[in-house]
Amino acid sequence: MDRVIEKKHKWLNKKTIWITIGAIFILLISYNIFFGDKSSKLNVEKDKITIESIVEDEFKDYIAVIGTVEPISTVYLDAIEGGRVEEILIDEGNMVEKGDVILKLSNTNLILEISNNEASVSRSINEFENTKINLELQRINRQQTLIETERQLKMYKRQYEYNKKLYNDEHISKEEFDQSFERYDATRKQYELFKEALKNDSIYRHVQLKAMDQQIENMQDNLRIIQGRMENLNVKATCDGELATLNPEIGEVISYGTRIGTINILDDYKLLVEIDEHYIARVVTGLPGSFDFAGSNYNLKIVKVYPEVNAGRFAVDMEFVSEKPEQIRIGQTFRIKLELGESKQAVLIPRGGFYQSTGGQWVYVVDPSGEMAVKREISIGRQNPKYYEVLEGLNPGEKVIVSSYDNFNSVDKIILK
Repeated sequence: MDRVIEKKHKWLNKKTIWITIGAIFILLISYNIFFGDKSSKLNVEKDKITIESIVEDEFKDYIAVIGTVEPISTVYLDAIEGGRVEEILIDEGNMVEKGDVILKLSNTNLILEISNNEASVSRSINEFENTKINLELQRINRQQTLIETERQLKMYKRQYEYNKKLYNDEHISKEEFDQSFERYDATRKQYELFKEALKNDSIYRHVQLKAMDQQIENMQDNLRIIQGRMENLNVKATCDGELATLNPEIGEVISYGTRIGTINILDDYKLLVEIDEHYIARVVTGLPGSFDFAGSNYNLKIVKVYPEVNAGRFAVDMEFVSEKPEQIRIGQTFRIKLELGESKQAVLIPRGGFYQSTGGQWVYVVDPSGEMAVKREISIGRQNPKYYEVLEGLNPGEKVIVSSYDNFNSVDKIILK
């Protein structure tokens, strides 16, 4: 007789199995949601990026700039007199000495003006000379009058003293005596007045003659200046040097004050250097710099900082500290290493395109396995043409991606293939 065989595991059936599988699946999904890696990722081929190591080394605080050779100074040639260019005696590019005539001008109006001024000055000088002669004649006349009055005074005095004795002896009347006294007294007073007038006239004449002499001297000086204007039609070199530029052409009419050209003084040279405005607060006079040329190193220093900023750059003048290259030429350029501060030990990251993408605020750090790079915040300080100074966030020996991050979309992880 048949009997029912009981199962040893009643719970092990299809329903239970499907429930178990569903629970495991839900558990896996929950774990991934709460504990899984939710960071964004991007696959990148290693040969398309640049990876560099973080090092600890001496940080040299300098920047690379371009310097253009210029003469130590430039002298401008401006027209002192206007006129028509008749002849050019020295062409630009030639050496000149002080006093050399570079070009000649002509100006008929100036010639006529000088002639009129000469005639006017000559008339004025003649008038002053005539005035001086008249003053001298007046002095002589007054002197003669004084002499005549003095003679009369002496005569009337003798007559008065003689009449005084006669009057005392009662040989003449009182009326005759009084008349002699009155003539003597009137002549004495008149003599004193003439004497005082002559003294005052002498003082006045001395002052007037001195003033006229000064005016004549000034007019003569002015006449020499006026006559010298003709010489200004010959444009001359004001110093020794190289005639760098000469603007006028033959037949051209130039006016007073027109810039004719420039003379470069070649006793020494300087370099005009343009620097990014980012460094304007750190660049001061006295900062050293250097460059290599033809196998030798040459030292410079900043002697002048121009405060104006144009198109994000400002300029400085640098002069040679000691010797300069023998084959140096105006307009030649050199790549200069300009030192901004003292060197010191620091953690360094090589320069790369990442800085333009992140502003130096974070980088992708490669993990020890070399299969992944993780985004990490850092802090960067100073920089030079080769390195950035790392203030925090990186350690020597770590590797980072230093090429541009523009195509990474700021993902959290880079999977290196």
